[in-house]
This record gives sequence, C-alpha cells and structure tokens, in this order.
Amino acid sequence: MNFVAFERAKQGTGASRRLRNSGKTPGIVYGGSAEPQMIELDHNALWHALKKEAFHSSVLDMEVAGKTDKVLLRDVQYHPFKQCVLHIDFQRVDDKTRLHMKVPLHYSGSEESNAVKVDKCMVNLIVNELDVTCMPSDLPEFIAVDLSKLEKGTSLHLKDIKLPRGVTPVIRGGQHNPALVSVVPPVVVLEAPVADAAPAPVAEAKGKGKAAKPAATAKPAAAAAKPAAKPKAKK
Repeated sequence: MNFVAFERAKQGTGASRRLRNSGKTPGIVYGGSAEPQMIELDHNALWHALKKEAFHSSVLDMEVAGKTDKVLLRDVQYHPFKQCVLHIDFQRVDDKTRLHMKVPLHYSGSEESNAVKVDKCMVNLIVNELDVTCMPSDLPEFIAVDLSKLEKGTSLHLKDIKLPRGVTPVIRGGQHNPALVSVVPPVVVLEAPVADAAPAPVAEAKGKGKAAKPAATAKPAAAAAKPAAKPKAKK
C-alpha cells in the first residue's frame, strides 16, 4: 500500500491543535539512517486507510516531497470518544534488518470440520494475531490457518500450522507450543422431569341440619351487694 504525507514545520501542542482543526493529522517517521521527520497527513484519507488490515501489518510506501520511503505503522493515538486520529507514528524499514511484527491470523474451514459439522461443537479462537520476526521482503499481510481437520476433543497449536517462508514465531512466557484454537463440546441441557400434580384437597363434608347457633352471650354479673347497714347505737 502507498500513501502521501507532507512535511510539517511547526510542532508543539498549539500547532498540532490548529493542524487537527484544519483536517490534518500530525505524525512522525523515524528509524533508519535518517533523522526523525515531522509529517502531516490528510485526516479523511488516513481514517479510511486505518480501516484496512494491510495498513497495520504490511510494509507501506510513504511518499513525502517526491521521495518514497518504506515504512511500518507503529502507533496510532485516537481521541477518547470522537472519530479522530490525534497522532500517528511510522518507522522506516531497512531491507537488511529483521522486523518484529504482529501478523493477523485468518481462520477458515471450521464449518467443514467433523467437530462442527458432525459433533456440533463450538470452535474457540484463542489467538487472533501472532508475533513474528522476518525480513521486510518476507513479511506476510496475514497467515492463513485451515480448520477443516478439527475433531471433537482436539485443539490446534502453533506447531500444527505452516508459517510462510522466512517467518519465525516469537515465543513468550515459556510457551513453546501455545494453543491457537480449541474445540468446545456442545452443552446438553437436561430438562428436569415434571412432577405429577398433587391432588386437590377434598372439601369438608357439610354437616347435616342447620348450623348451631352461636352461644348466647353471658349476662353481666349481678351488681355487688351493698354493704350491711351499721346497727344503731342504743340510747
């Protein structure tokens, strides 16, 4: 891929803000035998280029002032919530120096595998990009991975795939053969048996005859007797 950039004379926070307000994106290109160079790019063209996978993982041809350099995209700074690229970094490529890049993995064929087609398993993609080192001329845009041979209860590891010529994986954390894909068996949900409905409670039989009347309310107790009159004193 090729793109056009322009030389940028002014730098600093204020100059970068004015540049963004005019529809440009500030950037820098560094590396190689030349000094770091301040550049600016058209924001709309850059925004659409960043949507392409190859722009992130390929050697790019950058034209500045009529001169073309081979570069790699190294860093992009986005606005937290606006569709805006705040800054972008590129690194010059030396044809004689090995590169260290992340290359995307393109998986295909899982729907044709016995694991999915016959056993109805789910395919879990563990790794989506691979750290590799290679010469610039050997850098692939992506690495194709065939999943059509997956079986139930298996997984796909790094040593199971064929890497392009001249590409060496970068092993991290002591994992010499990390898993890239795993096969997850289908989850069978067993329905609990429905218990028989309990019989409805039998209604109490109605009593024969008329219902008894409620007990009569007791009458209030008789008033307490008056105290006896005192005897009259004899004269």
